[in-house]
Amino acid sequence: MTKLTGASSIIDEEESGKAVGDDQTADQHPHEKSFAETALELGGKSADEARRTGAIDTADDQVEALFAPQYQTVNSPAHRAVWDRGVPVAEFRSASPAIAPEIKKVMDDAVDVVRRHQQAGTVHDENGKITDQVMQDLATIGYWGLLVDKQYGGSGAPFAAFASFITRMATVDPTIAGLASVHGCIGAVDPVSAFGNEEQKQRFLPKLASGDRLSAFALTEPCAGSDLTALRTEAVLDGNQYLVTGEKLFITNVTLGRTVGLVCLIDGKPSVLVVDLPQQESEQFRLKKYGLWALKHTHNQGMVFNRFPVPAENLLTPAKGDGLTVAYHGLNLGRVSLCANAAGAMRGMLANMIPWSHYRVTYSEPIAKRELVERRMGELAGLIVASDALVAWCAELIDKGYRGEMECVVAKIFGSEAQKHAAIELFMKTHGGRSFLRGHMFGDNVHEFLAPCIYEGEGEMLAMAFFKSLVKHHGKTFFEPVGKVLAAAGIKKPNPLNPTHVMKLAPVAWPYAKWLIGRRLMFASAPELPQMPSELRRHAEYACEQLQKMAVEISGTMSKFQLALADRQCRMAELSTRCQTLITVLATSLYAARQPDEVLRVAADAFCQKEIARLASERATNSYYRRVTDLGGQIAAGGFPGLDEIQQFDILMPYEQ
Repeated sequence: MTKLTGASSIIDEEESGKAVGDDQTADQHPHEKSFAETALELGGKSADEARRTGAIDTADDQVEALFAPQYQTVNSPAHRAVWDRGVPVAEFRSASPAIAPEIKKVMDDAVDVVRRHQQAGTVHDENGKITDQVMQDLATIGYWGLLVDKQYGGSGAPFAAFASFITRMATVDPTIAGLASVHGCIGAVDPVSAFGNEEQKQRFLPKLASGDRLSAFALTEPCAGSDLTALRTEAVLDGNQYLVTGEKLFITNVTLGRTVGLVCLIDGKPSVLVVDLPQQESEQFRLKKYGLWALKHTHNQGMVFNRFPVPAENLLTPAKGDGLTVAYHGLNLGRVSLCANAAGAMRGMLANMIPWSHYRVTYSEPIAKRELVERRMGELAGLIVASDALVAWCAELIDKGYRGEMECVVAKIFGSEAQKHAAIELFMKTHGGRSFLRGHMFGDNVHEFLAPCIYEGEGEMLAMAFFKSLVKHHGKTFFEPVGKVLAAAGIKKPNPLNPTHVMKLAPVAWPYAKWLIGRRLMFASAPELPQMPSELRRHAEYACEQLQKMAVEISGTMSKFQLALADRQCRMAELSTRCQTLITVLATSLYAARQPDEVLRVAADAFCQKEIARLASERATNSYYRRVTDLGGQIAAGGFPGLDEIQQFDILMPYEQ
């Protein structure tokens, strides 16, 4: 008899962007324990951990309820690719975003503003921060209102157009590109746009669109990072205002006079207040400054509130859920933007590898002719194309109305890890010791290249969040009924030789047994792929085949570890990473197939070859090395599109050749 328990409901997501919410679902009796609580207690966990985990599940359900059923996680492409009979290939394809002329003008003007300041040497002030003049000049041309609806003074840009523009701006200045995301995706723009009432929209959005009030989002606290159930900042109603007391830290884009979406506890429940910060510090509000290597060109500070007054009408009240529902809504946008920024930053690396590779001569030959350097350029091109593919795919899903939780996690993890790998293994090693000189692109920005692995959710924690989203429905459908029977009967370890156990479990275990038999006997039909180059088609077919095989393996893992699955973080992360890699290969091969430039298609092919070999634990073939080094040679000769528009930094400590 197959062992079944309610393992799927007890996986802690920590950094996933899901945390404490209302402990009760709408139809749950106030004193009735959720299944997650019961399962954890059966597994020997503390009552507090069980309560918090039950709250996490409830908060996740509340976020799901914001989306139409066809766009919820269970119907998302990533989820269906594993659990449906056949991969929904059409939902993994993307198209080039249409950009209205007036929106394109804002984007073009923004790039011109930044380039003009770069040429004048006025991008940064004496403290190394983006100058107020740059911020104001960007405000004048509409940069900060790209994601604000037209009726409130913005451009109303589709997210797909915005995300692709982030990549373009990041090739000019990654920090300024990132600030557009902080302001528009995870700052106050998205919370007010999505959850504000009409009066709040009229009051806040025009100023956010014009740049009169730049914004940030304040969630992290000294004790609440991965574990957001530990929030302590509190707001107490006092007449027609709330008095806020508590501390936030690691808040990007926060300084005096800006607008903050503040997550705090009101009557013990997470809530969001839109807070206009004062123009000067006082006993009620002060900034907490600290030394931070990353994000050095932005204001990243802490905030300390001491009975700071906020008008009661600034409280956002979502129709479903609570303050964390508001917070999570913008996280997916920010995760895609992070990947888009990485795609731009990596283009900057590639553009600055080429001149150095021609300048640097070893043993009478430029290193541009050396296989190792050619391989690095080819692999970096592959990482760029894969990032582009994920951005285009995820952003289009968001515009269609999907929640996109799983897909955006894939983009965030891949973009941040790709940028880290590119910076250390490809860019730094090619430039050698000069990488660490002041004024070098790597030496000056190494923390900027590494920080995204932590921001917007640390990668391995998010990998477990992806896994939780992947298995939740399967567990609720097949495992949870068994877990409830076990809990009701007081059975901790079911014994298939015990007739009483068999009688109690047989009715609820049969549906799973039926699913498992059907899945094992399932005939694997060929995926419905579009017309595409043969090498890219092979990669797409491999990804589809392996994604379909994951269902039985994942389900078997749930059955094997049962209630202990919550503590098997390494196994969850490994399964999650494999699924993510297959999804990335599929999205990349489909994206590259529609690209007119042969170099982009070859870069995608090389990337997919390497990822598939890694999944299969195979060594790189001679054919792969020829492919990727030939590609690197083409790139060194100027073959990668768009690099000629990117600033190339001076070669430091030049020598006579």
